[in-house]
Amino acid sequence: MSDKPTTVAQYLKGLPKERRDALQAIRKVINDNLDRGFKEGIQYGMPSWFVPHSVYPAGYHCDPKQPLPYVGLASQKNHMGLYLFCVYAAPGEWESFRKAWLATGRKLDMGKSCVRFKKLEDVPLDVVGDLIKRTTVKKFVAHYESAIGPGKKTAAKKTASKKKAAKKTAAKKKATVRKIAPKKKPASKKAT
Repeated sequence: MSDKPTTVAQYLKGLPKERRDALQAIRKVINDNLDRGFKEGIQYGMPSWFVPHSVYPAGYHCDPKQPLPYVGLASQKNHMGLYLFCVYAAPGEWESFRKAWLATGRKLDMGKSCVRFKKLEDVPLDVVGDLIKRTTVKKFVAHYESAIGPGKKTAAKKTASKKKAAKKTAAKKKATVRKIAPKKKPASKKAT
């Protein structure tokens, strides 16, 4: 796809029919099982679901301008991909999802969070639906915050800290300049 779509409808419209049908079927399963706080849109150039800033103001720690990613769905050059950030961020969820998928007898081509597939028949839709249904916004955010750790600052907090430090430094320099500034010479008395 050469043009960057700005809506899910545009993205899907630009796909070959077989891929469009496959992604629409998976999209329907996701939307049918999705918790209320998630939103659908285009994120990272693909149809995605995410926790909007209105629900989670900190956003994604790698880029706080982005809402917190949850699931993505894409048509790649050699495969289609289901990007399950919800599995990556949740301890134990990856193994649970993997076992459920393999129990269907279907092959699983999966990395840390990306499931690659060639056709819709390769995807057990009920397993995807179950994963989406059991991952509420509250549960997902808790897993995410646990994964990034309490000692790690988000990029937004780091930026705020840097700005605060820069203001302090500027204020100190200004105060130092005032102290060092030459004193005015007293007015000389005119000889009479």
